[in-house]
Amino acid sequence: MSDYILDVQHIHKRFTSKNVCVKAVSDVSFKVKKGETIGIVGESGCGKTTLGRCIVRGIEASEGSVQYTAKDGTEYDFLKIDKKEMKKVRKEIQMIFQDPYSSLDPRMTVLDIIEEPLKANYPKMTKEERNKLSIDIAAKVGLNTSYLMRYPHAFSGGQRQRIGIARALVLEPQVIVCDEAVSALDVSIQAQVINLLVELRKDMNLTYIFISHDLSVVEHISNKVGVMYLGKMVEFAQTDELFQYPLHPYTEALLSAVPVADPTMQVERIPLQGEIPNPANPPSGCYFHERCRYCIDKCVTEEPRLEELPGGRSVACHRAKELKLRGFAPVKKEA
Repeated sequence: MSDYILDVQHIHKRFTSKNVCVKAVSDVSFKVKKGETIGIVGESGCGKTTLGRCIVRGIEASEGSVQYTAKDGTEYDFLKIDKKEMKKVRKEIQMIFQDPYSSLDPRMTVLDIIEEPLKANYPKMTKEERNKLSIDIAAKVGLNTSYLMRYPHAFSGGQRQRIGIARALVLEPQVIVCDEAVSALDVSIQAQVINLLVELRKDMNLTYIFISHDLSVVEHISNKVGVMYLGKMVEFAQTDELFQYPLHPYTEALLSAVPVADPTMQVERIPLQGEIPNPANPPSGCYFHERCRYCIDKCVTEEPRLEELPGGRSVACHRAKELKLRGFAPVKKEA
């Protein structure tokens, strides 16, 4: 049996319209151990959400494989299994969506929303059994079970996200892809939902792929972090290593933008010049070279490959071994 519950290899996703081809995800690979949380970060439009949806087959990847180790130890290429096998495995890989408002059907009660996956996957289950499981999982995620016959509009954003979490958990999955699961919520509610996800991971032995643009959230919840830029993975490392010793200039710039709550501390920002390139017409060489302050001639002409380094981390940068980049280290202001 593999040491990894997910082995994502060479995922590509291309969207084609008339004569335009947009490479939303280009050759992304990483591995996930059971019980880990992998954070995926990057600017808006970098392909994070598309990658997550490809992994759960919310959309079909153009190329690549996702080797998944099921609860019974059987290994599947999740992207290539047929409908019959998908029926068995589908319930083990679930997704929590970004928008807690549009991801819930306004015409269904909360109990019906949580029950729906059970109806689809266990058609012989009685209504009483479905109700009991749904009520139990609703209580586990902190919902008031006396309100389950109400409709989503009667709930706040944080409560709606808990409904989405309950819907994902009711099938007792192994892997959950969290797509910006807290970005639409107020900061205080974000903290509650993040702490809930951490508790559920321990209690139910879950594995998360946590997609976010908020690095402070990712640092709190993730064991490892992957940084994406224009559809490519440019760095992948243990969370503490990546935050303290980034190897890619884009990671360094992202870390410099992390806000610090302490007014006595200051961070030297690294502003990125220019705009994100057009993914339908990406630049030659390294996609980041037009905005990189460490760019050399080789960066303009030769595309760097994601290279695995000692210690298990990976980076796609020609100068990774020679640059000494600055991590997330706020400096206390002088009085």
